[in-house]
Amino acid sequence: MTTSPGLDPALAVRTPLRLLPHPRRVITKLFIPGEERPEHDSRSAAVIRRVLAMDEQTVTETLLRTTRLFAGRHPRLADTFAEHFDIVSHRLDKRLDVSAQRRQLIGAYFTHEYAVEAAALCNPSMVTHPDQSGLADGELRFVLSVRGIGEGHLSSIGFRTGVIGADGQPRFDPPRRFLTVGRSRPPVYERALFDGKLLDFGHDDEIRVVLRRRLPERFTTAELDEVLDELHPRLVSRPSAYRTIEQIRWIAANNYVTEFPDDSWLSERVLWPTGPAECQGMEDARFTRFVHDDGTATYYATYTAYDGDAVTPQLLHTRDFRTFDVSQMTGAAARNKGMALFPRRVGGRFVALSRGDAESTSIVTSQNIQTWQDPQTLQAPARDWELVQVGNCGSPIETEHGWLVLTHGVGPMRVYSIGAMLLDLDHPERVLAALPEPLLSADATERDGYVPNVVYSCGGLLHRDTVVIPYGASDATIAVATVALPELLDRMRRA
Repeated sequence: MTTSPGLDPALAVRTPLRLLPHPRRVITKLFIPGEERPEHDSRSAAVIRRVLAMDEQTVTETLLRTTRLFAGRHPRLADTFAEHFDIVSHRLDKRLDVSAQRRQLIGAYFTHEYAVEAAALCNPSMVTHPDQSGLADGELRFVLSVRGIGEGHLSSIGFRTGVIGADGQPRFDPPRRFLTVGRSRPPVYERALFDGKLLDFGHDDEIRVVLRRRLPERFTTAELDEVLDELHPRLVSRPSAYRTIEQIRWIAANNYVTEFPDDSWLSERVLWPTGPAECQGMEDARFTRFVHDDGTATYYATYTAYDGDAVTPQLLHTRDFRTFDVSQMTGAAARNKGMALFPRRVGGRFVALSRGDAESTSIVTSQNIQTWQDPQTLQAPARDWELVQVGNCGSPIETEHGWLVLTHGVGPMRVYSIGAMLLDLDHPERVLAALPEPLLSADATERDGYVPNVVYSCGGLLHRDTVVIPYGASDATIAVATVALPELLDRMRRA
């Protein structure tokens, strides 16, 4: 085993575990010929005409060959072809009698594979698995979220599972054969979210007031459509009203529910960009197992939504890793990258770390987990290895000594290192101690990759007295290090 530069070599110990990006981890996506590049015209009609002109024998042979090539790589391939045919079926004359085989083949022509990890695999977070059955004494099953990057630098959120042994050493389960992106649907919306987002974007106008007065606190898509359809024509005709209504539709599209099949395995599930705010990627999910005041648990994650221009922190939550609710957040602190939730309320409020100014770590609270205002700076760039920016490496870990926060710092030549600090349990705005040097920096085996000289984590896990830290190494691989908690605390210096 190799050890980390910086502190005492015995403090952070790298394990032999490695997760490598695998080009065989593929999903199916809708493919519209001509639209694979921006601002190009669809060639759908021409492709459909050519398939309709095929003789039946060619249709049969082509569909059979395609199915043989791809059925072993995707579950329910026939259902995918049928769905994609339905999406483009408006191109066909309704009077045409199209055979089931030809429908399937048209669907196949409008389908393509996407390798979710073809470019990189990085930035993991680790949480306790909801199912702890069948383990030996002292073992802990975990869920690892990963950021996969594919063609066009498009990011999605995937999962792996594994077990930490009684000795603190982790091991990964073999990933499953297939991948699935699940199905998305509209949620029950929160009126307060729409109200807050409209204020964030400067839409404090009559349309916003109408929504506040006519919509219930929780409402459906149908109820929203009804209110918008009933707006007074003279109110709607104003130029500002068009922009507000467009913004309302945009907010609705960015809040959704994704559900995976009951028979899918966790390591088969991929959270794929669905809303317009994340159309160019879902990045760096920071998961935490949040324990409510009544003892029940919800898994929350903040992640970075990227639309090709702006980055925004968004929130997802699940209880079973099968159904995920995705929602936006509001407020001055819900900006930029790197937001991380605390795993329980503190002082009756939700608490999070943020980096709204793009370079410092702040702490912020919320009454409802949606609206985040008035961040207070905890840590600013100061030391040589973090002079460019600092931030968190995942949600705080609760210990009897305080909240352990894994941090990251960026130094010369954009070298990313992992550090740590300790916050007061009851007053987490107080920094009790911090490591004076990096806990982990890229060693000689980790410097080269898609993003060189970077070690970065989105969340570790405490098991007994061992802190297990999964981390991306230059976006080329995911590695795991372990740290003895007592030794880590002992090496921190008081603030």
